[in-house]
Amino acid sequence: MFRLGAIFVAICMMLIAASAGAVLYLWFALSGIEAAVGALAVFTALAVINMVSSRLRDRGDFGGHIADLSRGTADLARQVAELGRRVSAMETLANAVADKAVAATRPLTAEISELGTLLTQLAETVAAHDAQLASGRVADPAAEAVSGADMPVPRDDSPIAAAIAGSRFQGQSREAVTALLREAIEANRIDLHLQPVVTLPQRKVRYYEAMARLRTADGELLLPSDFLAFAEAGGLMPALDNAILFRCVQVLRRLLTKNREIGLFCNISAATLGDPATFPQVIEFLDANRTLASALVLEMRQAAYRSLGPIETEAMGALWDRGYRFSMDHVGDLRIEARSLAERGFRFIKVPAKLLLDKNEGLGDIHAADFAGLLSRFGIELVAEKIESESVVVDLLDYDVKFGQGFLFSPPRPVRPEVMQGIAERRDLSAREIGGGEPGRPGAEPRAAPAGRVSALAQLARGVVVRG
Repeated sequence: MFRLGAIFVAICMMLIAASAGAVLYLWFALSGIEAAVGALAVFTALAVINMVSSRLRDRGDFGGHIADLSRGTADLARQVAELGRRVSAMETLANAVADKAVAATRPLTAEISELGTLLTQLAETVAAHDAQLASGRVADPAAEAVSGADMPVPRDDSPIAAAIAGSRFQGQSREAVTALLREAIEANRIDLHLQPVVTLPQRKVRYYEAMARLRTADGELLLPSDFLAFAEAGGLMPALDNAILFRCVQVLRRLLTKNREIGLFCNISAATLGDPATFPQVIEFLDANRTLASALVLEMRQAAYRSLGPIETEAMGALWDRGYRFSMDHVGDLRIEARSLAERGFRFIKVPAKLLLDKNEGLGDIHAADFAGLLSRFGIELVAEKIESESVVVDLLDYDVKFGQGFLFSPPRPVRPEVMQGIAERRDLSAREIGGGEPGRPGAEPRAAPAGRVSALAQLARGVVVRG
């Protein structure tokens, strides 16, 4: 279309120039050459005028396009700004709704946890009364007024009585044994023994398990089987665990200077997890040594794990959040929910070799030969403990067991005296750093309970104690 218009304009200019030449030739009587020159001059003038007008018109159109583009860009910028404002408003509204939901559910969660604790205490009380009814040792209120000389002396079948009867404390009272143990703990007469956990079949030391021994005032060494039952009944486990944990961290630091791939199993009791005075100090100490979380494994018994309440479970969650892993020992049966244990931070399960190899004592829904494979699918390693003969090792290799522990490899050996001396010299300073209490005491109070999850746990525990 543009080309046709240009051709039409050119034809018109030629006709005008020819008409001008004809007028000059016919009207003014000029010669043909002069008339042709005049016609050519008219044509040239018309061409120049057309070119200049076209340039001016194109320049105006180009300016109009630029103005339209500028207006479109400004409109787009305003739309983008409006969209950003709306998105920001939606995010603010969503955050406000989420905060309100969390604030609304937090009291309900605390009440549910407290209710669970109270129900657990109620169940324990009912179970204790049922046990007393079954043994016929419930006192009759009317009979309490009768003289004790007329009443038969009941036989004490409690676990403490059984422990006294089967240990070196036979003939001593429970109060006397508890006082002896408390004096040993407060005097820091705690020895640490290490037993290696080796890989199978290479038998390379990969971990150590820390085992505590108490020394009496006359130097006699007490094994865990001698004092654990009394320490649990006398409420001494939090202080004992606190002291052992401090020693384990210091020993682990010494081990890591020689082998960065080594690890250490350290026992912790359910009483420590639920103690409102000791656990905040323990978790503050572990939080300060979080760099050792990958090498320090906290270990508890299967029976203790199954009896955990909401406070102890929350305490384990706080440790798991800080990167610490867990192990289960003293396994009595293979009825284990591997998925549940993995979700709570368990990465090791120690099973006696006899339980794995004896088909009549497995007491589980899975064959012992498939147990290691089941655990490995959830990231849990199986450790066979109490190995005492080479034939047992050969049988365990068929069960795909990768770690072993027992007297066949090495008995528990005491930590060298110079190492323990260095730990004792650093304990006063560390106690002031993590607790601000009296140096050297395992149960020293911390300066302040840690914030967040641990503070809520401590407050909940104190509330349960007061209500109890």
